[in-house]
Amino acid sequence: MIKGIPQVGHRQLLSQIRQIMADEGNAQERLDGLVAAIARNLQAQVCSLYLRRPDASMELWATYGLASSAVHVTRLGAGEGLVGEIVRLAKPLNLTEAPKHPEFSFHPETQEDPFHGFLGVPVLRGGRLLGVLVVQSREARHYSDEDMEALQNVSMVLAEIVSSGDLLSPNELENVALRPMRAEVLSGRRISDGLAVGRAVLDMPGRVNTNPVADDPEAEKQRLISAISELRRSVDALYQGKGNRLGGPSREVLEAYRMFANDQGWMDRLVEAASAGLSAEAAVERVRGEHRARFRNAKNPYLRERLHDLEDLANRLLRHLGAIEDLASLPKDAVLIARDIGPAGLLELDRSRLKALVLEEGSPTSHAAIVARALRLPVVGQVAGVLDRVSEGDTVLLDGESGSVFIRPDGDVEAAFRARVAERRARRAAYARLRDKPACTRDGQRIKLSMNAGLRVDLPQLEESGAEGIGLFRTEFQFLLSDHLPKQNEQTRLYHDVLDAAGDRPVVFRTLDLGGDKVLPYVAHERESNPALGWRAMRMALDRPGLLRYQFRALIDATAGKELNIMFPLITTLGEFRSAKALLEAEIGRMKRFGKNVPQSVRIGSMIETPAIVWQLDELLHEVDFVSVGANDLMQYFFAADRENPRVSERYDILNTGSLRMLGHVAKLCNQAACPVSVCGEIAGQTVEAAILIALGFTELSVPPAAIGPVKRMILSLDQNDLGINLAQWLAKESLAKAGAEAIVSIREQFLNYAQTNGLPL
Repeated sequence: MIKGIPQVGHRQLLSQIRQIMADEGNAQERLDGLVAAIARNLQAQVCSLYLRRPDASMELWATYGLASSAVHVTRLGAGEGLVGEIVRLAKPLNLTEAPKHPEFSFHPETQEDPFHGFLGVPVLRGGRLLGVLVVQSREARHYSDEDMEALQNVSMVLAEIVSSGDLLSPNELENVALRPMRAEVLSGRRISDGLAVGRAVLDMPGRVNTNPVADDPEAEKQRLISAISELRRSVDALYQGKGNRLGGPSREVLEAYRMFANDQGWMDRLVEAASAGLSAEAAVERVRGEHRARFRNAKNPYLRERLHDLEDLANRLLRHLGAIEDLASLPKDAVLIARDIGPAGLLELDRSRLKALVLEEGSPTSHAAIVARALRLPVVGQVAGVLDRVSEGDTVLLDGESGSVFIRPDGDVEAAFRARVAERRARRAAYARLRDKPACTRDGQRIKLSMNAGLRVDLPQLEESGAEGIGLFRTEFQFLLSDHLPKQNEQTRLYHDVLDAAGDRPVVFRTLDLGGDKVLPYVAHERESNPALGWRAMRMALDRPGLLRYQFRALIDATAGKELNIMFPLITTLGEFRSAKALLEAEIGRMKRFGKNVPQSVRIGSMIETPAIVWQLDELLHEVDFVSVGANDLMQYFFAADRENPRVSERYDILNTGSLRMLGHVAKLCNQAACPVSVCGEIAGQTVEAAILIALGFTELSVPPAAIGPVKRMILSLDQNDLGINLAQWLAKESLAKAGAEAIVSIREQFLNYAQTNGLPL
């Protein structure tokens, strides 16, 4: 028996370790006691703890059975020896004859020559490897599954103890890679423009702050089993279409969830961890950490998707255990780091403290992106692995202009960045001075600048930005952000508020654009193999007209005695437009028959979002009062590239000669027919693309509120006629043929050279 360390069963080992860690004495004495207790419990002659240094080497921090003089002296290079193999695999290594393993590395100062049996486990916290815990025996021995389980549980508790700072001093922690220390620059995709300086707050729903050691292991096991049963019942209910709280995911995804939730191996790993003495929450975190460390760098898409499913299931299980930590109380100057976030979740955050958002996923055209732009919140998305590269409290510089995220920058970089923030603040002040100035080109062409909206939070910016109206009000946001189907009077109140905020400025309401990526959380939704080309927008509305008719009634009521400007989304045929118009006229007639007030005038428009309607435009223009180009969808369908798929969403340039010829065709036909036309897609708010749109003949742009200042400044310096002449030359087939095949892709380079030569601010 080891002196002062009584032998106990595996289930009592965690409590014994907790007592050792709570005893008086310095850190080294307590670590020495810890490894001695583990060796005794597993009947091993050696137990050693290696902690990972910032340079990725592994340092021997404590040992029982090896030479004590080797502590803090023996260091294994990155990937060296059996310890390095455990780091590489991020999973346990159990060997009967360790010296025969090809990766075995002998360090004479440790005096480990006579030892043969070997069991080592990674010390993981949140999927990040902090160290390795090893036991060895003189005899050739294969450690049991129970021994391995005990050592893994100890390693998790040890990770929490080391990371908490209660054991090691700040000076000692400097030599342990608890968190990345060096400065890094990560690249992502611009989602919402802006610059921000702040401190990282990790949105990791599984963070567990309870004691990892169970006071009553049997009670914790039963609590975990009960939570797993609740989880399985909730997933089964989702699969059967009851209480669809997942926001209408596809049946295929639900089948995968159901399969993983009922995976016996997953449950066995959880129950084993709890049975060995971990709390239920800590058991979930331990198993999650093992999966995260093992699958994080997997190249196989199936394995990566499996990890995503298991992560989500772990989070849901922790919700059933009541262990989820919310983000209701953010620290000052928070930069939230998350895998993804929905629009409702974003609106729930304290905007006064939230400075920016960094997402591992995310898309510029997602609902959360639109909300972020409305809030003027800088966002960078598709930053791969950011949650594993950032630690809570790290300094973060977010550049929403370039899509870059600076982590733990040095002083010079941060000072230069803060200077950019100050410069940008000065530019915004300059934009504010242009608020009441008409947007008119140097050669006298008046451009109407309206704003896009969809939320009440957008409305104050109508006055602040100097917008001339709301060129696109996305009515579906009220439905997407609600946990129930909005009643007619709720819709009417919102539309009243919008019209009151606009005053005498026009508002164009777009009817519900649902389906595809816009799924209501309270309506059952069947899986479609290609949702973007499926049952969505006006197709859905005409097949199930009840929802559309209720919306028509709310709009008619809200605009009684005023002008109603209404626009239909995703029209692909004249028949769809005529059917929608007939429904609207029928509802107006119905309101009149009931003696209700109706709009003084009605203007009916169509979105131009599909190539199909572009080539029917000359006929459509005889039936509409106005049209609006929805460039997001139009470009998606033109280039056959899903705008939500990062692999293809940037495979094309909107300034491609083909897409510009199509847009020019739309502008030409509308101008010839004297039909008002606007562009309300994302490109209208980008100065480069906006300049080209104006050169093509578009004289009304509807943009995010924050884009009005930069776009107006560009317009005031633009000569529309001169740029139009140059654009025609760039697009001329003869000119392109002479320039060679590569020049046919895009006219962006030609325009940027033109802008620089002519002093056009972009």
